[in-house]
Amino acid sequence: MTTNADEPQTRPRRRAPAGAAVLREDVTEAIRAAVFEELAAVGYARMSIEGIARRAGVGKTAVYRRWRSKLHLVLDLVSAVAVQGLPAPDTGSLEGDLRLLYEVTSRALRHPVASQIIPDLQAEAARNPEIAEAMRKALREGQDGVASAIMGAAAERGEVGRDIDQDLALDLISGPLYWRAVVIRSPKLPKAYLPALARATAAALKAL
Repeated sequence: MTTNADEPQTRPRRRAPAGAAVLREDVTEAIRAAVFEELAAVGYARMSIEGIARRAGVGKTAVYRRWRSKLHLVLDLVSAVAVQGLPAPDTGSLEGDLRLLYEVTSRALRHPVASQIIPDLQAEAARNPEIAEAMRKALREGQDGVASAIMGAAAERGEVGRDIDQDLALDLISGPLYWRAVVIRSPKLPKAYLPALARATAAALKAL
């Protein structure tokens, strides 16, 4: 018996399950990967469901069964970034935690796919409030959990006060590297930049 490639076999005389129950996870993941690749290749404005389906090796129906438009598809993926977050470093010192965080974040921001997608979505966010909110949430929440863990550990060690302004701390931790890697898109960081940034940021946080 021939069935849809996105549906499992069903027993005779039983009605096939509908909706999310029949969606194959491997197909969903292939589509998500294709979206990132398509965004990096052509940008959001030129991205199409047809192009995503072709890159994922599925039919357009498989995409539309999961997301009703490319906007909702991208919003879903961007929002997922906030949920995944970054691992919180645990080196035993505030400066060490910051340096490790900066090393991991710097590699992520400079990944060829990320370096193409983030500026493009920022441009779209200026025109689309839904994308703007999803970007704000992903960037804020993705860093907020890690920064809170770093500052909590530093407070336990007595390196910073327990009443430190968390919002200001997050700005100090995330702002400089994001500015350098994403906004001005410096092609290559100086060799001693990340250690110096971690040292300066740790000193600034301790002074709050």
